[in-house]
Parts: sequence; structure tokens; C-alpha cells
Amino acid sequence: MSMLQEFKEFAMKGNVMDLAVGVIIGGAFGRIVESVVGDLIMPFIAWIMGGRLDFSGMFLVLGTIPEGTARTLDALRKAQVPVFAYGNFLTILVNFVILAFIIFIMVKQVNRLRKSEAAAPPAPEPEPQPAEEVLLLREIRDSLKK
Repeated sequence: MSMLQEFKEFAMKGNVMDLAVGVIIGGAFGRIVESVVGDLIMPFIAWIMGGRLDFSGMFLVLGTIPEGTARTLDALRKAQVPVFAYGNFLTILVNFVILAFIIFIMVKQVNRLRKSEAAAPPAPEPEPQPAEEVLLLREIRDSLKK
């Protein structure tokens, strides 16, 4: 068996295809959550806190800033000033918590649906039809009784 044929068999197995679909959907789902956090939740949090709140702009400068360098995260990084950029971490942490919560809700709902399917009584199985020989023997018995 050639290596190409073995690879084809491996790639066409159900688990590999399921994994590929899961990775693709997971990537898209991650972008959706990122948008929910950045476009919906963070502005709402900023509004509640009474001002503009941009976590990605939160940082502490750990070194000296050269003259003429803007006090932005990008400019400080380009100037190679050590910066403790905790804002980006907070954004990623919020994304993770929201994603974990959404996955928890999804898994909980799937488990609830599975339990309801399992709890449903199975449909009664139809009575098996007796074999033709048994039917003939019953007819003979009934005619002998007469």
C-alpha cells in the first residue's frame, strides 16, 4: 500500500474530517466572540464605568522613555522600551471567559437534549409475526378441534 493511499484513507476517516470541521468552526467562532467582546461588551463596560475604556491601551512603562517618543504602546514597543502591557491580557481574558461560558451553555443544552431523548420511552416493538409453519399448524389444530 502506497503512502499516498494510506494518507488518503487516514484523511477520509470520520474522526479526521470531524476534527477539521471543528477547527474551522472554532476559528470562525473565535472571531465571533472577539467581535462580541470588542464591539458589544467592552463599549458597554466603558459606558458603565463612565468613560472611554480601551483595555488594549492599558500598560505600565518599566523603563525610561526616549525624548520625542509618543506615549502609546506601539511607539514604546518600537522604541524598545520595556512595557508591562496588561490591557491586552485583560481583553484576551475577557474573550476566554465569554467563550468558555458560551461553550458551557452549549454543552449543557446538548446534554439536556440527550437526556430528554434517553428519558423518552422507546417505542413498543411490534409483535413478531409467527413463521408460516406455525400459522399452518395453528390452522390444523383449530380444524381438528371442530
